[in-house]
Amino acid sequence: MFVRLDPTIWWTIAGIYAVLLLASVLVFGVGRRVPALGSRDLCQRVTSWWIMATLFAIAILLDRIASLVFLGFVSFLALKEYLSLIPTRRADRRVLFLAYLAIPVQYWWVGTEWYGMFIIFIPVYMFLLLPVRMVLAGETQGFLRAAGTVHWGLTICVFSLSHAAYLLMLPGDDAAAGAGLLLFLVIVTEANDVAQYFWGKLFGRARVTPSISPNKTWAGLIGGILTSAVLAGLLAFLTPMSWWIAALIGAAGGIAGFCGDLVMSAVKRDLGIKDTGGMLPGHGGILDRVDSLVFTAPLFMHFIRYFYY
Repeated sequence: MFVRLDPTIWWTIAGIYAVLLLASVLVFGVGRRVPALGSRDLCQRVTSWWIMATLFAIAILLDRIASLVFLGFVSFLALKEYLSLIPTRRADRRVLFLAYLAIPVQYWWVGTEWYGMFIIFIPVYMFLLLPVRMVLAGETQGFLRAAGTVHWGLTICVFSLSHAAYLLMLPGDDAAAGAGLLLFLVIVTEANDVAQYFWGKLFGRARVTPSISPNKTWAGLIGGILTSAVLAGLLAFLTPMSWWIAALIGAAGGIAGFCGDLVMSAVKRDLGIKDTGGMLPGHGGILDRVDSLVFTAPLFMHFIRYFYY
């Protein structure tokens, strides 16, 4: 059942659980004596991380088809959550069906390794198809807003996230291919989010964009970038990159992840909501958790594919 038996992958996943175990000891054990560590928000976050890490570990250790199905399901949940937040017109119900139908098609291109179709299906063909279907519905009121919001959601929730899945298709039998690349991307991206949260809580004073996200501080941004760079350098063995290139990519990923988080904050502020959902206690919704990944995945995948494959 578990077909990816590379010891490097197993040890990396074991390392993730070791970090989670340490976090649990600090939050649920030490937190009883230190209120700041035992806050309800932190307890919920750690519990959710255990669940998310376990689901991701199972998916990454299964064969590629199972991993693609898992990542496709994440795209489905993200798009469903997005469309539940965005006001849609009654006339666009069949258009939304086409948007959902694009998910298995997009991941089919990934699974067949048809890079040309993978890279243009949503940005070109769905971009042309969706507004035509909207026009045929005969409703022009709110047409421009509907076309833009639906296609933007499809691009973020499906096209961007599918780049993470495409990493699994890159050739190679060692840890520097497939599962190793995906592990590297997800660990560095999510660690950047966690590091920004903690550095911001510990030393945050000056805000980066107070009108969009008051919790985003310069201390959190810089601390997250440095943490991502160091961690990426240490995890370079999962990739074909040297440690110093991996560190540079980690720093760039820290900036990209921050931008993704900031963009989603702007969306939530426009909609007047705090979180995109409540599926992940302590984190919010699926979009709250993958907002950084939708920016880092395309950049990382294209960099790796162009320079190393």
